Amino acid sequence: MDNWVIAMMLGASIFLGAVALFAFLWAIKNGQFDDQEKFLNGAKFDNEDDLNDAINIEKKREELKKKYKPE
Repeated sequence: MDNWVIAMMLGASIFLGAVALFAFLWAIKNGQFDDQEKFLNGAKFDNEDDLNDAINIEKKREELKKKYKPE
C-alpha cells in the first residue's frame, strides 16, 4: 500500500474523530443529556399512552392548584 493512501486514511480518521468530538462537546454544552427523568419515566410507564396520561394528570393537578390556591 502506498504511503499517500495511509496518510489520506489517517487524515480522514482524525478529521472525522474531531468532528464527532466537537458534536459531542456541543451537545453537552447545550444540555442534550440533562434529562434526568427520562429513564425513570421509561421504567414507570409501559408505553407512550401511559406516559401521556400521566403528563395530562399532572397538568390538571397544577391547574387545580393554581385555581384553588388560597391567597
